[in-house]
Amino acid sequence: MPNLRDIRRKIDAIKKIGQITRAMNMVAAAKLRGAQARLEQFRPYGEKYREVIEELARSGVVSPSQFPLMESREVKNVGVVLVTADRGLCGAFNTNLIKETEKFIAERHEQGQGVKLICVGKKGYQYFGSRAEVLEGFTDIMGKVMMQDARTVARRVMEAFLEREIDEAYLIYGYFVNVVRQVPKREKILPISFEGGEGEEKPLRGAPIYEPSPEELLDQILPMYVNTRVYAAMLETAVSEQAARMTAMDNANRACGDMVRELTLLFNKTRQASITKELMDIVGGAEALKG
Repeated sequence: MPNLRDIRRKIDAIKKIGQITRAMNMVAAAKLRGAQARLEQFRPYGEKYREVIEELARSGVVSPSQFPLMESREVKNVGVVLVTADRGLCGAFNTNLIKETEKFIAERHEQGQGVKLICVGKKGYQYFGSRAEVLEGFTDIMGKVMMQDARTVARRVMEAFLEREIDEAYLIYGYFVNVVRQVPKREKILPISFEGGEGEEKPLRGAPIYEPSPEELLDQILPMYVNTRVYAAMLETAVSEQAARMTAMDNANRACGDMVRELTLLFNKTRQASITKELMDIVGGAEALKG
């Protein structure tokens, strides 16, 4: 029979854990609102950037061979920018991103290609630091996503591509679908391709006139495009992290409530059994005295 004092101690401990999970849920919800607002504001900007580049491509005024960031070559080494959270306690969010990266690495190894990682976020860096070739790790920057941090990461990726450390570069990050669903996503960022998305090509709206020339524009736009894609991936991951943490803490809080109810029931049953036993001892003693 469990000891009443031990059960009471467990109930008190679980109630305190419930207070912590409830507070973390509220903090995550507050952070999610701010991060989601930034993401919703940035998504149209990123899509418009993509449209401008695709329109330049379909106009036929530029050639990919003119720009180093568009150079297609035989793929011997692939770079992966893995964007994870700096902190845990967000369910399986980081684990899913790590599994997606491991799957990607296995696929490329089967094709005889090497994989080099650039880890953004402490969780991915801690996991792959001793398991894969990591070119560089950027930690403690996912708490508040800043464009200057995204530029630093993008610059490292572009340097690795231009210096032929890698022949392709991909982003793997958490894509925010909604509060209860965040999915790992792969996205190729280098070499930059002017091919549009799947499906029919969008018709040109007319013959655009560029000032300065398209070549001069692309010299500036292409590096900035890589910056925007890295920044977008970091924003998506940051929002997904807070949503996953809010859901995880909500589940943990409900689990604490269930455990408290079960332990309270056990406590009452144990106390009742103890009282019954004492009454039986008293009655037994009284009957013995009568005899």
